[in-house]
Amino acid sequence: MKTNEEKNVQLEDKRESVTFGSDRNKDFSKEPMCLSGRGVTRVFHTGKTTTVAVDHVDFDFHKGELISIVGESGSGKTTLSKMLLGLLEPTEGEIFFKDKPRDISSGAKKKEYWQGIQAIFQDPFSSYNVFHKIDSVLLDCINMRGGKNLPKEKKYEMMAEACSFVNLKFAELTNKYPFELSGGQMQRLMIARIFLLKPDILLADEPTSMIDACSRATILDMLLNLRNETGMTVIFITHDIGLAYYISDSVYIMEHGKFVESGKPDEVMLHPKAAYTKRLISDVPKIHEPWDLSTVEFH
Repeated sequence: MKTNEEKNVQLEDKRESVTFGSDRNKDFSKEPMCLSGRGVTRVFHTGKTTTVAVDHVDFDFHKGELISIVGESGSGKTTLSKMLLGLLEPTEGEIFFKDKPRDISSGAKKKEYWQGIQAIFQDPFSSYNVFHKIDSVLLDCINMRGGKNLPKEKKYEMMAEACSFVNLKFAELTNKYPFELSGGQMQRLMIARIFLLKPDILLADEPTSMIDACSRATILDMLLNLRNETGMTVIFITHDIGLAYYISDSVYIMEHGKFVESGKPDEVMLHPKAAYTKRLISDVPKIHEPWDLSTVEFH
């Protein structure tokens, strides 16, 4: 049996060989602040029931940083992501965008904010308007970035370049509807949208959970290449602690609406302090070790 130290060394060696592109030695605290929050809280009231979905969390996300927010279903990570996107208002606390208090008090201000932050969601099939063709989806992105008056040929060139970036051919997509594509192609088309929009922040909520393992690696590689090319901040919302370890610059562990632990991946995963983090790590099956099923209830 290997000791814990030997396992940690082995895990570190495996992480070094991953080519997803995180610079694990870079100090992102020296980069400009992109998005931050202090005491961010969200409370839901249903009849006589009160649910604290997000409970006074603090965070600092910097330019170019890849952050993973990890937690099980019901941990509050999706509610937090909706607040980051401006789809939900915090009950308490404040969110700052580029070191200034975020103002999304009007439709115009929300639209301006959304030029700086965009999202890729878990379910690609519900992320598109079924009545809009792919051409319209991509043209909307060009228009949002101020390219409405560009020549038609230039717009075509930009759409073709965006599709090429995600290994799609625009000539084969034009005049089609998104539902005519596979799940993997739809996710890639969402990344092509981000390529055109070039936001400061990309929030990816379980973007690979509904596609096969081969496509998953491709999607992740495309997202990270996009981060490296544009310098955008990427926030992954995930339940996969293994994925978070391999791709992240910073990791936040979320339980019952609180961040119970945060820091560099090596610090959080190899030397966890919170009991919840230790349980998440222990729940990941190890191929070369017997699985511990002592906590599983059989019926």
